Amino acid sequence: MGIRERLNRITLRWLSRRLPPARSITLEQRRLFIFPTSAGFLFIATLFIMLLTAINYQNNLTYGLTFWLAMLFIVAVHYTHGNLMGLTITAVSAEPVFPGQQSGFTLRLKAGGKRSGHYTVYLEWPDAQQVVDVSVGQDTTITLYQSVAGRGWFHPPRLRIESVYPLGLLRCWSYAQLDVQALVYPKPLPASDTPLPRNDDGVGGVSDSRGLDDLAGFRAYRAGDSPRHIDWRALARGQSLLTRLYSEPSSEEHWLDWEDFDAGSVEQRLSWLCWRALRLDASGDKFGLRLPGKEVPQSSGDRHREQVLRELSLYGITSDSGEVVS
Repeated sequence: MGIRERLNRITLRWLSRRLPPARSITLEQRRLFIFPTSAGFLFIATLFIMLLTAINYQNNLTYGLTFWLAMLFIVAVHYTHGNLMGLTITAVSAEPVFPGQQSGFTLRLKAGGKRSGHYTVYLEWPDAQQVVDVSVGQDTTITLYQSVAGRGWFHPPRLRIESVYPLGLLRCWSYAQLDVQALVYPKPLPASDTPLPRNDDGVGGVSDSRGLDDLAGFRAYRAGDSPRHIDWRALARGQSLLTRLYSEPSSEEHWLDWEDFDAGSVEQRLSWLCWRALRLDASGDKFGLRLPGKEVPQSSGDRHREQVLRELSLYGITSDSGEVVS
């Protein structure tokens, strides 16, 4: 192990003890670090040259200008540090995505109990940077995107909060390990040689039928109703959202069963099941999921789709450590 890697590990362990993860983090004295920027070091060097010049020539005007600029630098330390002091960052939500996509993390920023707000605050992740101003008495909500890899829980890296306000002579920064995680679904993979989902009669195949049976009437739309049963023409005429009712069920019921696959690794099976689930959901058919030790009853709709995808995402993974259980 190289020296740089050791230093990085020591630094990360120290940051973990000093800045523990939390859902909501308020930047206080122990969380903030401050150091001159390159412009600040140039400013200090200029002051030193001006001081030597004043001493050499015994010029009172040069003395006065040097000390005045030095006081300006000291005041800048106070204002730069105070610009982040009291800022609260809260993790609101994380968007579930598929591998290779970017998950959107919604953050809420709130100004501390001070007369002025927080200006020109840089928020940075490896894949996202944003500059925000946070006014007093007003919450600011932003969304930062981060690329995800494999399925399961994705924990974003430490968020870097930084500011060089107001003069750019000093950089004040902090790190926030937000206690938030995004759910990553299995990667959908079609496979022509895999068995088709079975319906209740044990017959394979996915029906492309739209179930155009005799129309029996209408009722008010309910969450989870299939989009293909919605009366869009009535909505276009300005009426309320209605769902068409048929005299016979218009959708078939299927099971996505782990045991249907005789070959393939765990990840391949999950990817195939994920693809089948998305296909059945798009057709509006009811479907259920059977995994070893877990069964999701047959249903349809957005909520059911999310439940099935969640079970596929977390199969064999613990929610605490995020590691595969052997």
